Amino acid sequence: MWKWLYQRMSNSQKDSDFRFMNYGFEDEGPPLLNDEDEPNRLFIQLYHMNVRDIEIEGRRVLEIGSGRGGGASWIARNLHPEELVAIDFSGKAVNLCSKWYSTQANLKFLEGNAEDLHFEPQTFDVVYNVESSHCYANIPAFLSEVHRVLRSGGKFCWTDLRDRKTMDSLHQQFLDAGFGIDENCEITENVISALDKIDRGRRKMIRERAPPSLRKSFETFGGVPGTPIYQSLKSGRIRYFRYLLTRP
Repeated sequence: MWKWLYQRMSNSQKDSDFRFMNYGFEDEGPPLLNDEDEPNRLFIQLYHMNVRDIEIEGRRVLEIGSGRGGGASWIARNLHPEELVAIDFSGKAVNLCSKWYSTQANLKFLEGNAEDLHFEPQTFDVVYNVESSHCYANIPAFLSEVHRVLRSGGKFCWTDLRDRKTMDSLHQQFLDAGFGIDENCEITENVISALDKIDRGRRKMIRERAPPSLRKSFETFGGVPGTPIYQSLKSGRIRYFRYLLTRP
């Protein structure tokens, strides 16, 4: 269902003001943003939180699941990687991003599959993945591919939502794939706070742009307060996590 909704959104929502789909993050140590980025602060803060403990400048970086490209664009402009390659399974989303961000010389978008990355082994210094992997069918294949394309000592930054049982399994899958776990923490309350703050704007966007028959589905996809995803986060049945990992 998530994949179908995402493809439908990529195909129909071509407004260049809509560049982030994540749930956001309320940050106690927020980054400085310029005026252009300030309206998207909560969304950018989720990306910033995910990568802020590692060195990006001068590195080769891969984003898996780049969506509408806003996070990749911000990282490429402000954290100065040598190159940032952003892949997404939606060719429609990739085409939009390639047009929107064509002036950023250190950023490129490619269509790709998280479970079958078409890169040579040990290509990247950093791989990051934001609120995307809950849609993947084969998590061990995804983790194996991330491990393969990372250089020795490379960093994998991951953040997403899971129920506790699935997260316990994923924790072991990180280890089984060969990663060392540097840090991990739960950030559910930070995400809920962000969802509360973006509620009015997200509802308005869905009401104005989504077909009436799909509005409820898009609201659930977007974590709008009152929907099953939001209520599951509030009750603790689903939680939001962040992991920083290293390929030894």
